Amino acid sequence: MLSLENVIKSYETVRAVDGLSFEARPGEIFGLIGPNGAGKSTTIRMIMNVIAPDSGSIRFDGEPFSEALKDRIGYLPEERGLYRKVKVEDMLLYLAALKGMDREAARASARVWLERFDLADWKGRKIEELSKGMAQKLQFIGSVIHDPDLVLFDEPFSGLDPISQDLLLEAVLELKKRGKTVLFSTHVMEHAEKLCDRILLIRKGRELVSGSLAEVKAGHGQDAIQVEFDGDASFIGGLPFVAAARTYPRWLEVELREGTEADELFRALAGRVHVRRFEVMSPSLHSVFVRLVGDAAQVDGDAQGGVANGGKEASRD
Repeated sequence: MLSLENVIKSYETVRAVDGLSFEARPGEIFGLIGPNGAGKSTTIRMIMNVIAPDSGSIRFDGEPFSEALKDRIGYLPEERGLYRKVKVEDMLLYLAALKGMDREAARASARVWLERFDLADWKGRKIEELSKGMAQKLQFIGSVIHDPDLVLFDEPFSGLDPISQDLLLEAVLELKKRGKTVLFSTHVMEHAEKLCDRILLIRKGRELVSGSLAEVKAGHGQDAIQVEFDGDASFIGGLPFVAAARTYPRWLEVELREGTEADELFRALAGRVHVRRFEVMSPSLHSVFVRLVGDAAQVDGDAQGGVANGGKEASRD
């Protein structure tokens, strides 16, 4: 189990991580989510002992993090970390050797993973010849080739097409089934909703909310209506009983104002768009994210306005 307790990290005048505490358990996928600049990557770099926290503790299976523990950890960073002139298989063997893996065992593991990700025919090619998505899949393989107990994924789906995303998603779920501790960092809520058992949403280095997906949705969201349609649905956001509407090319998610029944929305749609699906469901993690992060930003703005007005706003009761 990975545990962080009251971890703080500052850079000059910016506190990147501000008192974070959480646990990621074996056999689960724990989501560290938040907007860009929230402190996710800084937190992962502290877990990896790339940088040290100013205060607080980071432990794995009850032990303080050390170089000796790194052989049990796999890390997929957001930025690329591959040598462009090195051949694909040689790169994997090198990464495996850094984790203390026997060369023949590493070669066998590399063969399995390269076949799985449709990269076997590229094992003798230089990394600079790979596409961005292929390089991302290779880097994923490099993070798990040594069969680690703890795996840290920082935006693992970056640059991948839908088929490759599904391949990685399947591999991550398999790690969970095998009892690995998986920490998954992203700002893409669709990915977090598909993968995570529990989440921690942070903003400006601080916790906004944490818990299981069901707990977070129940406590910080409201039922929404998802509609698949043909036609122009741009009018929906302006309906007086609609609290919020997120519109996509062929579907939308609508939150109604308190006291409004779903039937009222359905009647408003009739005759104006062709409805293919109309479903009342729990709120998406995306909508919860938007509400919580937006509310926090509003609080920050109000506080700054209070300071700018000589503290009058902040002193109102």
